[in-house]
Order: sequence, then C-alpha cells, then structure tokens
Amino acid sequence: MTIDYSKHTDGLIPAIVQDAQTRNILMLGYMNADAVAKTQESKQVTFFSRSKNRLWTKGEESGHFLVLVDMAVDCDKDTLLIQATPNGPTCHTGSDTCWNKENTPNYGFLSALERIINDRKNNPKEKSYVASLFANGINKIAQKLGEEAIETVIEAKDNDEDLFLNESADLLFHLLILLQAKGYALQNVVDVLENRQQLINRK
Repeated sequence: MTIDYSKHTDGLIPAIVQDAQTRNILMLGYMNADAVAKTQESKQVTFFSRSKNRLWTKGEESGHFLVLVDMAVDCDKDTLLIQATPNGPTCHTGSDTCWNKENTPNYGFLSALERIINDRKNNPKEKSYVASLFANGINKIAQKLGEEAIETVIEAKDNDEDLFLNESADLLFHLLILLQAKGYALQNVVDVLENRQQLINRK
C-alpha cells in the first residue's frame, strides 16, 4: 500500500474509520507514517493527535479500542479508509460515533422497510394492510407467509422471472412482518447466519 504524505504540508492524511460489520462511519482522524505503522503492527487504530502532538491510540484512556480489520488508501493515495471493530463507544462523549448516531446495522431499504412495518404495528392506520395483519394475530401472519413461500416455489419452477422476483419480494416482506410479530428483527437472523459461519471457519 503506497501512501502519499507529501500532499499535506504537515505530513498528516485523513483517516476515515468505518465499522467493519455495520459499515457505519465512526470517526475521522489523522495519521502520519508512524501512526500507520503502529496501527498495522498493534492492530489497534492509532492516530497522530494534533492537540497532544504525539501518537495516540484510540481507547488508550477509555479502553474503547478500535481493532483493525482492514486498511485501504484511496485513488489519490492521500486518504485512508480503515475498517475496524469498536470495543465500545467511539466518541469521547460516549456516543457510538462522532456524529452522535447509533452504530446499528443498516440494510438500506430493508432497514427502512422494517421501520415502516414497526410503525404500522405500533401506530396502526386505517386501511393499512400491515396493520390488519398484526390485528389478526400471528397465526394469520404465519399463514400468509406460508402462502407466499408456496407461490415463490411455484414461480421458481416456471420461466417468468418477473413473477418469480415479485413473489420473492412478497415472501421477504411477509417474513419481516412475522419477525416483528415475534419480537425479532432482520439483524437477529443475520446474527444466526454469522454465528454459523464462525463455527464453520473454526473447523
């Protein structure tokens, strides 16, 4: 990995820290060559502190270290993207991130859809399909999921790709509803899959 420190008069380059699992941005710091070397050697993200005028390992006082997973330099070779695993809050204020945002998993539109489903569950609206499913209880939701699963299997055996994708979307949508009816979220399913993979990796 080649880094061009000469583009900055103080020899410091920006280092963006991203949670390796959630992909959320945790903080922005600055590194010189010594900070990069120490980070790679210790596997604990280390910056050059402009206020302390020395190398500073994140968490050296709080114990909330950032454990290095990966480090990449951008196309101009003057900015780093660091993927790390945080051992606790990243910000000195106690917040998960330095932007006062929770470091929760984000699955893009699926996460937005989960929030909508949760809102329909807790704040039911008249004529809402999702609210009506919750009102009819878990047996009705489970029955509907089963119907969508059968329809997805049927379309998988045919050659209409559009129908297959639409049925797959219906299946996933109703699974998200059933998960919330049971008090779970998509992340709980992801956790199970990740744990299974970890067991496989240990073999």
